[in-house]
Amino acid sequence: MSLSSESSVPTVRTVTVSYSELKDSSLDLSAKIEQGFGPNGLGILTVKDVPGYSVLRQSLLRLAPKLAGLPEEVKRELEDSHSRYNFGWSHGKEKLESGKLDMLKGSYYANPLQDVPTSDSSEMQRYPWYCGSNIWPRNSLPELEGAFKALGKLMFEVGLMVAYHCDLYVSKGTKQHEMQNLENILLGSRCHKGRLLYYFPAQDTSTTQNSDSISSWCGWHTDHGSLTGLTRAIFSRNSVEVPCPDPASGLYIRTRSGQVVKVVYGEDEIAYQIGETTAILSRGYLCATPHCVRAPQGEEARGLERSTFALFMQPDWDQKLTFPKEVTIHEHVPLSNGVLTFGEYTEKLLNIYYDTKP
Repeated sequence: MSLSSESSVPTVRTVTVSYSELKDSSLDLSAKIEQGFGPNGLGILTVKDVPGYSVLRQSLLRLAPKLAGLPEEVKRELEDSHSRYNFGWSHGKEKLESGKLDMLKGSYYANPLQDVPTSDSSEMQRYPWYCGSNIWPRNSLPELEGAFKALGKLMFEVGLMVAYHCDLYVSKGTKQHEMQNLENILLGSRCHKGRLLYYFPAQDTSTTQNSDSISSWCGWHTDHGSLTGLTRAIFSRNSVEVPCPDPASGLYIRTRSGQVVKVVYGEDEIAYQIGETTAILSRGYLCATPHCVRAPQGEEARGLERSTFALFMQPDWDQKLTFPKEVTIHEHVPLSNGVLTFGEYTEKLLNIYYDTKP
């Protein structure tokens, strides 16, 4: 299927479960887990009717333009080069699929559950992108910390429920001794990372990087963690929220068969996407899929801002990953006899996507 012709790209609604269904551990949701995350799924599932979510989403996403609009010298104080910009403010540090630095969006990274994941200096030196400490703009944007932590914590708690039902589904298809429990791995991890994203407004939509491409706003990639929680984006112009003017913009996923589809879900639903680590741990029963974001096109997209939030739920840096032969991921990444810790695996990927060394 052509990547440049949106008219030929079908739109697909996500598989959705309700919060009350998810919370009920006695329910068997395996059919929906398989439909969303299984070998023929899109690698995405959404959760609706989560109490308190709508207010927390609005509270945090409305702060993204304010954060990006802070004076440059203030944002520089919020940067952390030692962590390869994986804590605090990051803009123009990450490479796109073209190899160019990504100037289209700014990011703010923090661990919403732990301000200081470890006090072990050797761990902090070895894995600074996970073991560093949060950097909050307590003087310039004091409300960010509370809003970021509140939304991140809620999405984590819902994500643990998703992981519980994923474990039930995987346990039916694999031998118990081969299975690694996703819920317990995430519960014991200190590696979780929230990312508040702000896409800068295009002043001239005809000259944005790869403006005719489906991956014009965020390049094709597969998340390398376990489970990614994702809010639906908020669009604004001059700090006033507006509807998205281009129905062809948004999240696109490449299916297991290689087809590209546009994925839609409700603004009050939390989306969860499977990451590569879960595909590895589940021996391919749960599948990660490549995805990207297409920018709005046309005159009405001029000056449009986009804000969203992702929560990367990940194993601890010391968690050992055994790469099964059934799961082919990053063939260009050398594996040490098929076994790496999550921290080592992350380091190999950071070497690809970032120019800077810690």
